[in-house]
Amino acid sequence: MILARVMGNVVATQKNRRYENARVMLCQQITPEGEEMSYTVLALDAVDSGVGDIVLIVQEGWSASTTATGEAGAAIDSAIVGVVDRIDLLEDEIR
Repeated sequence: MILARVMGNVVATQKNRRYENARVMLCQQITPEGEEMSYTVLALDAVDSGVGDIVLIVQEGWSASTTATGEAGAAIDSAIVGVVDRIDLLEDEIR
């Protein structure tokens, strides 16, 4: 799984029929502390996330396909499967 922040959505006037009701979101990977990393990814949104949300992304074909479209076998590499409410980290002294 990848922790990321939704940066925006991607508009496509033509897409495969399997993706007609799916939103494609541009996401940037972040650290657990919230710092941006250099990796960005396009992911189909399965949870109605919005710009600025911190999300969990799966990057495995079977999980991404069935989560985002409800059908197995769609050619999808990444799907947003959760919106993160908060991240609790251990304090440095406890680590």
